[in-house]
Amino acid sequence: MAETKVVEKVRNKQVKAKDYITGNPKETDMYMSSSTISLQLPPEASNAVLVKNLYLSCDPYMRGNKKPQKDRLFDTFVPDSVIVGYGVFKVLESKHPDYKTGDLLWGVTKWEEYSILTNTPSFFKIEHTDVPLSYYTGLLGMPGMSAYVGFYEIGAPKKGEYVFISSAFGAIGQLVGQLAKLMGCYVVGSAGSKEKVEILKNKFGFDGAFNYKEEHDLDEALKRYFPEGIDIYFENVGGEMLDAALVNMRRRGRIVVAGMISQYDLPEPQPIKNLLSIVYKQVRIEAFTVFDYYHLYPKFLETMLPYIREGKVSYVEAFAEGLENGPAALEAIFTGRNPGKQVVALAHE
Repeated sequence: MAETKVVEKVRNKQVKAKDYITGNPKETDMYMSSSTISLQLPPEASNAVLVKNLYLSCDPYMRGNKKPQKDRLFDTFVPDSVIVGYGVFKVLESKHPDYKTGDLLWGVTKWEEYSILTNTPSFFKIEHTDVPLSYYTGLLGMPGMSAYVGFYEIGAPKKGEYVFISSAFGAIGQLVGQLAKLMGCYVVGSAGSKEKVEILKNKFGFDGAFNYKEEHDLDEALKRYFPEGIDIYFENVGGEMLDAALVNMRRRGRIVVAGMISQYDLPEPQPIKNLLSIVYKQVRIEAFTVFDYYHLYPKFLETMLPYIREGKVSYVEAFAEGLENGPAALEAIFTGRNPGKQVVALAHE
């Protein structure tokens, strides 16, 4: 008689959404739950992978939505469902031909300790482990790719140009500024605290930075830092900052908007002022979706990995240890309390 294989089952802690939300998520919009999961894929799980989640990424695109949106790769908040977002994970079992047990991947996963994932087109295999695995939630993941594509492919920079980055302390802004400096551009960023402003200047090498909360007139602030105008504006916030940047753009300037940012469920935007000015100056405003450029990921790694290894690019992370601290960590990125790229660490490997 054949021996019956005992399948191990484990407790699986999860973070779930209470409901659809509008605007910035709060810790109270989420709750902890748990289930039992088998550490063996079911027979019907074709092309799926069973993974152990190691690091979860807290990102600005995780603002809420009132209902499911067809143009999104995924919805972060669905009532009584596990939160969805980017992360780094290890394959425990695979029925997908491209992945095997032990592979390290980054891509779209769930806010739980173990996941059965089928959205495999969003996965990238991690081949370089001489850098921290957590970097693949930011610097070497979706935010890093957004910075790379937005700056080089959309911004089309030239040496000596004037670059302004709003929300420059975020995972995207950190890298855009440093790439611009490496190209020989003049770079200024805005941030939401004195401490972040100092890090932008002293750690990331920005030529200047200012706390937008202390500026009574953003137009005057930009004129102070860019008396000759702005060539490239990397847009992360909209509203009054965008209005101020528009009137300070140079002729044939470029305004870059990451597609994930443009999908935010924000309050009604302020009307764009000075539209005639940007038409007259032939300013180009272009939004992009990073998913359309993932074919450039190998080229991105060829550029970024040497910069990291040679110390030419710096990076600041903030860790929340344990899944139970995930909701508070996610809320923190929208209130400015995170002292770096926010990551939730579930397991260190």
